[in-house]
Amino acid sequence: MAKAVRRRGTRTGKRSAIQEEYSKLMWLKILSILALPVIIFIIAGISAALGSADISVLDAYAAILHKIIPEYVSTSWLADICVWHIRLPRIVWGIIAGFGLGISGCAMQAILRNPLASPFTLGISSGAGFGVSLAVVLNFGFFGRYLIIGNAFIFAMLCSVFILGLASIKGATAEMMILAGIALNYMFNAISRLFEYFASEQELMVMSFWGMGGLDRFSWGEIQLVFIIVAICTFVLLLKAWDLNVMTVGDDTAKSLGVNSARLRIIVMLASSLLIAGIVSFTGFIGFVGLVGPHMARMVIGGDHRFLLPASGLLGGVILVGSDTVARRIIAPIILPVDSMTAILGVPFFLYLILKRRREYW
Repeated sequence: MAKAVRRRGTRTGKRSAIQEEYSKLMWLKILSILALPVIIFIIAGISAALGSADISVLDAYAAILHKIIPEYVSTSWLADICVWHIRLPRIVWGIIAGFGLGISGCAMQAILRNPLASPFTLGISSGAGFGVSLAVVLNFGFFGRYLIIGNAFIFAMLCSVFILGLASIKGATAEMMILAGIALNYMFNAISRLFEYFASEQELMVMSFWGMGGLDRFSWGEIQLVFIIVAICTFVLLLKAWDLNVMTVGDDTAKSLGVNSARLRIIVMLASSLLIAGIVSFTGFIGFVGLVGPHMARMVIGGDHRFLLPASGLLGGVILVGSDTVARRIIAPIILPVDSMTAILGVPFFLYLILKRRREYW
């Protein structure tokens, strides 16, 4: 009897220790996620202060807070104009675009169980590039004066719908979707290069600038539109976070737990594609963020998509805003392409994390 009591006490003690360890792990994940908006706020203040006008970081924060709580914070006319009308739209756009690319890349890697899955490897961005080529060279497209943006959005979504339709014929398996995406990626890139071959110098310049990506062509109106798209798609993806956890262990296990893997892939792929199309139609190509941002978050947060999805989005915002700040100031007044800067700054740091983190994290 005494031995049974001792064994029961030992099991209870082990269970309490496990619960305590789990609680600490959850708090660590939550604190890590809460730290990312703080980092974004710090980078945003520094970025808003940098430029040809002489504004300090405190002036930049004061200009931002003045719009929120004007009765408590005052600002100067120069700081208000520089921050709210010139620099802050670019920064906010970088946060929204980085968040969308990061969370969509994380969702795609989960449903396809492939660490290389991203908007660019699946051909969605190349479909947008093909739409831009049609608009610039042939003046063919939709939405009148929003010809380039409309074409990029339409053809990015058409590419995604084609992948889903083709995959559905074979049951929407991960392998089929990846192969279809890679095939479309090669095809659209090849056709876009043919358009470049026949394009005039001015047309080639427009296509080249769009292909490099940028955050400098937007007003608050465009930001509000894309914010709505990102918010809706993010809500859908977060609702499917637990199902994505199940999907990572395989389709058979997911079915045994009541998750329809084929339907889940279609829902997540459509939400991710809509999110990506809404972003790249305005920004052009901005690679690396959707591919590597989720991996960096996974190294810190772990594989639970309830925490991994928002962490990937926030880390995407950190990467994109930080890279754009460096691109603006490294050889000012020349502004370097943000697409190139994200890779130049992010890849070495990512390789360092891989080498430092010896255990398997995928």
